[in-house]
Amino acid sequence: MADADQDKRPESEQVEQPEGAEAAPAKDTAQLKQELAEAREKADENWNQFLRARAELDNTRRRAERELEQAQKYAVEKFANEMLSVKDSLEMGVAASQEADADIVKVREGLELTLKMLRQALERFEVVEVNPLGERFDPARHEAMAAQESQEQEANTVLHVVQKGYMLHDRLLRPAMVIVAKAPSGGNASGSIDEQA
Repeated sequence: MADADQDKRPESEQVEQPEGAEAAPAKDTAQLKQELAEAREKADENWNQFLRARAELDNTRRRAERELEQAQKYAVEKFANEMLSVKDSLEMGVAASQEADADIVKVREGLELTLKMLRQALERFEVVEVNPLGERFDPARHEAMAAQESQEQEANTVLHVVQKGYMLHDRLLRPAMVIVAKAPSGGNASGSIDEQA
């Protein structure tokens, strides 16, 4: 409204604005343009950082997938290397046994050494033998093939191990195949393998 009144006044009465009055809005515009340029520069920098981080994450994911695939593919490499010497020893034993003048004592010694090598290789990979002879029957680690009457052993005691079992760390690879004692026909022992089955 003051501007309208000023326009109605004669030119001689109009008040002149100070020299920097119109420059102030221009200065504000220049400052805003500079701030906008800085904001765009910062946004571009953040965008580039985001793109680099995303690319790095993709590379890490691909590398992890590749490493997992390699680990699964070659997980048994060390074990296989251990088994090669056992195989070599068995092949030499077979060749020695096929000779016309084969010494059975030497062949047996070779087999015993090969078996020792195999046991050591399995132990290095924490494969533990389960040989429960004389132990109480454990259905989590043993598989009963038969029950046999026994006067000497308590019912549910392993009398004979048909096939040893094996553990890998704390996981059962194969249960031991066993024959378990049961009470003689004349007696009725509670909790026998027959009753559990």
